[in-house]
Amino acid sequence: MNVDKRGETKKIPVVDLSDPSDELVAHAVVKASEEWGILQVVNHGIPADLMRRLQEVGRQFFELPATEKESVTRPVDSQDIEGYFPKDPKHLKAWDDHLIHNIWPPASINYRYWPNNPSDYRDVTEEYTRNVTKLTEKIVGYLSKGLGLRHEALKEGLGGDKTQYVMRINCYPPSDLVIGAPAHTDLCALALLVSNEVPGLQVFKDNHWFDVEYINSAVIVLIGDQIMRMSNGRYKNVLHRSIMDKEKTRMSWPVLVEPKHGLVVGPLPELTGDENPPKFESLTFEDYVYRKIKKLLRD
Repeated sequence: MNVDKRGETKKIPVVDLSDPSDELVAHAVVKASEEWGILQVVNHGIPADLMRRLQEVGRQFFELPATEKESVTRPVDSQDIEGYFPKDPKHLKAWDDHLIHNIWPPASINYRYWPNNPSDYRDVTEEYTRNVTKLTEKIVGYLSKGLGLRHEALKEGLGGDKTQYVMRINCYPPSDLVIGAPAHTDLCALALLVSNEVPGLQVFKDNHWFDVEYINSAVIVLIGDQIMRMSNGRYKNVLHRSIMDKEKTRMSWPVLVEPKHGLVVGPLPELTGDENPPKFESLTFEDYVYRKIKKLLRD
């Protein structure tokens, strides 16, 4: 793979959520999810200043000395997937430092993995969480509507108020030798991502890689595996990757929306029948992740 190759310039769909016609907004969200599996939303209700502060505290954390960042590293004997993870020189398939921790629901949060430095990291992240969960519910409502289902049907299928939200902060240092994140679809249901102004996110469509244009204060919405499976394949799980910039550090803040742990997820019964049989197995999220990583999926 030539990691220097820039993508094609075809525009990723952009949806203005402030449009007074809710029907037109829903149609645009659904169309982008069916054809691309990705869209950018603007005028989404998350204050631009809050997004700036989120990026500021994240940047400040990654600029700390290694010893301070390691204070939120996962303990050696822990099975948690949370914590700070420095890049591994022996693992060149993904070349980034990242911090990952749960942000919602409250019962899932372990503040041991939330940085104390910068001092306002927790306040900013909790305020962002309140906003991004509202935006997620709005997007999920439009997706439900596009399937002819009740407004909250997909959310309820992911566990309702127990749906898990996970913050991951990626820090890609300058490089022209390695890929930032290899081509993949997201294991989760949905990802809502913001980034700094350094380009690098690309999506695959029609046998081409397309650059995702940077739009200040936009939120990028990526359809993941679980929404694709719940919709019985109607919505696409977008294949995407992150390439490095030769001179600048790229950072991104995806919030991963996952099913409640232990919940069985599969094609929704309302969408299947004799004329449209289920295309995918119904599996718990944990089992799905294990099977996909081990390449054991049968669909």
